[in-house]
Amino acid sequence: MTALLADLSRWPDVQAPNLFASDAADRLILDTAAASLASTGWPASVAIVGDHYGALTLGALALGSTTVRVHSDSLTARQAIEANLRRLLPERAEQVRFLPLADVADQSATILLALPRGLDVLDEQLAAITATCSPETRVFAGGRIKHMSRSMNEVLASRFSRVDVSLARQKARVLTATGPLPEQPASSFPATAAHQVNGTGFTLHAGAATFGAARLDPGTRLLLEHLPDLSAHATLVDLACGNGSIGIYCALTHPQLQVIASDHSASAVASTLAAARLNSVADRITAAQDDALSRLPDASATLITLNPPFHIGNTVTADIAFKLIDDAARVLAPGGTLLCVFNSHLRYRGELSRRVGPTSQLARDKTFTVTSSIKAA
Repeated sequence: MTALLADLSRWPDVQAPNLFASDAADRLILDTAAASLASTGWPASVAIVGDHYGALTLGALALGSTTVRVHSDSLTARQAIEANLRRLLPERAEQVRFLPLADVADQSATILLALPRGLDVLDEQLAAITATCSPETRVFAGGRIKHMSRSMNEVLASRFSRVDVSLARQKARVLTATGPLPEQPASSFPATAAHQVNGTGFTLHAGAATFGAARLDPGTRLLLEHLPDLSAHATLVDLACGNGSIGIYCALTHPQLQVIASDHSASAVASTLAAARLNSVADRITAAQDDALSRLPDASATLITLNPPFHIGNTVTADIAFKLIDDAARVLAPGGTLLCVFNSHLRYRGELSRRVGPTSQLARDKTFTVTSSIKAA
């Protein structure tokens, strides 16, 4: 097992010396589950939620499972898991199925869960699990201690009759939840919220795993408040679309625009499409999961918008933003425009100039900067 996990790769995700494909939390989840199930033997079927690069998936196969049901909101995570399966356990790849969150538990008695960053996401995951899981279900939920809180125990306790906390090991811990409660609290997600920018009203409808959920991110608001004239463009590519707020607003304010939205997150894509229907612009907005803009050919767009993330999981890094900026530069035609908003302290303007082309500032407040970059010929 140690050798297997050490051989995992993050590809096609960003790779860097401080980024790893497995960690102490993955190992502790597997070890805690194996110890807890020692008297009955490792189960043939396991459900997994939130695996990042395959540590839990390949670990479950190595421990003896013959059916592994996996939900990962991130397309990049799914691609990494599939790549690691093909490379390290090719003969077992057909034993892994990727499913929507609503279907992943499906009477499963053993669930391995990598704890997410947000409590809302955790509750959304648990609501889906408890809707279909077995009464005998045991959830082994683990994470790094620095990213955990007592509130996570409370979220688990709201849906399970018992929550046990493991001893810490290598700065990781596992929460084991058993006995799904017969009466489950209602989930707050998907959530709906109305917003207004420059006199234009629109509604967002989003799951908890979508960046910002149904809120309007303040950086996105600043970008929308200072949009240049888009009347010369027929198509807008909304990269890392999140809850769809940029594409929805632009479609409402510029009736000539067709919006092509993409995000690595399944929740974000579903949220964008739901918001498009609510705002009656579904005929002009498409959205799909994608690794950056891999579906689009070189020099095929004249206008791209981007509010890039500045972290991968719990790791703060500019690498993911630079990956998105580089792919935007690839897809832009000469003279095309990239509208970008970012945390001002990150100072991306120089990188935008270098990677895309001449960059000017459209707006700046105490937290965010909005820029326009023109693709060099």
